[in-house]
Amino acid sequence: MSLSERLARIENDDREETGRQTRQMLLDEVAQQIHKALIEDLGPNLYQSRREGESLEVKVTQKLNELVRTEATILTAEEKEHLADQIKHDVLGYGPLEEFLNDPTVTEVMVNNAKTIYIERGGKVFPTTAQFFDETHLRRVIEKIVGEVGRRIDESAPMVDARLPDGSRVNAIVPPLAINGAKLTIRKFSADPFSVNDLIKFGTLTPGIASFLEACVRGRLNVVISGGTGSGKTTLLNVLSSFIPSNERIITIEDSVELQLRQDHVIQLESRPQNIEGKGQVTIRDLVRNSLRMRPDRIVVGEVRGGETLDMLQAMNTGHDGSLTTVHANSPRDVLSRLETMVLMSGMELPIRAVREQVASAIDVIIHEARFRDGTRRVTHITEVQGMESDVITLQDIFLYDFSAGLDDTGRFKGEIKSTGIRPNFLNKLQDMGVTVPPDVIRFEARG
Repeated sequence: MSLSERLARIENDDREETGRQTRQMLLDEVAQQIHKALIEDLGPNLYQSRREGESLEVKVTQKLNELVRTEATILTAEEKEHLADQIKHDVLGYGPLEEFLNDPTVTEVMVNNAKTIYIERGGKVFPTTAQFFDETHLRRVIEKIVGEVGRRIDESAPMVDARLPDGSRVNAIVPPLAINGAKLTIRKFSADPFSVNDLIKFGTLTPGIASFLEACVRGRLNVVISGGTGSGKTTLLNVLSSFIPSNERIITIEDSVELQLRQDHVIQLESRPQNIEGKGQVTIRDLVRNSLRMRPDRIVVGEVRGGETLDMLQAMNTGHDGSLTTVHANSPRDVLSRLETMVLMSGMELPIRAVREQVASAIDVIIHEARFRDGTRRVTHITEVQGMESDVITLQDIFLYDFSAGLDDTGRFKGEIKSTGIRPNFLNKLQDMGVTVPPDVIRFEARG
């Protein structure tokens, strides 16, 4: 029995709900058939970049309308229009992910397999009813995404980091490393990047803390932002980078370009994986070394996670003040341990004391950020690196998050970050640079 006959048969189904469900299943079947026919007819043209777009879109629309008319004549006009839009998204866009990528309230999309998609909204994770047709459909979308930035994914290179045209971060991993089908994770970036006022509104910072951090950046302190995955490190790094004066030459170095700086004199560098022959790889460490020959006023590294840490510390210690970077760590003290470990990954056989002296001399401030269970992201520590005492790097907390305020009726944390009342030693350096911290920030926060 043809699909049209099966659709017609259920028109008079007395069980209305069963009829609707059955009709939806058959509509999905029609969509899959048309989708398959469209791909077979247009072939490799569909793998062109969406940015090459208008002529391909016209071709797809014409062929799609033709297939809808000939293969699904029993459909209503509304169903045909909906079906055409759905398949156009599948072919020209990113399929069932399109609606989430266009939704500004969705911050992350997580595809566990072709039939299971989760999203993050407001800092919390929710399941969705969206699905890919099958594993082949999911793999085709992944290949389109990574192909647009000149990368590949297959059995020989089964995991990849990439980005969407809007800067959103993409990670994909496929069999044999991924069990039960390909996995795809997209961390969305806002077309209009968050400003310091947005972070104040979200509760990440207070106005006083924002003024303090602006003074640290303008005063050319070396700053490390730490936190766990998804704690908002890159967003905070982007905001802090906006405090850099517009007359300075800024070089950003990232695995996948995410920072959205608005200054005029910005040079963006991006690492490159090896090609299919195992050649051509350019690492973050290579780019950090190269950046030192590009006359930078500021070096901003998206994240240090390996041997490039040594080069970054050496840059900070040789006149490149005001550098910014992020690192995964659970606390400011853990940052120091992580940095020591990553310096040793560089292959240089350095004594631990020498490594710690490098760290203590290079870094002025550690800003630690955490994602709370209520979904919010907050700065919990602003810590000064004071120097060495014997073989230990000494730290002192300038600001700490106050958890004593508890939770409100909705389960949201009511506390905020407050001064410990300790005057940081680097205030003298800021004064020498002609930068003043608003005089009431530390005292006011201490009284609060």
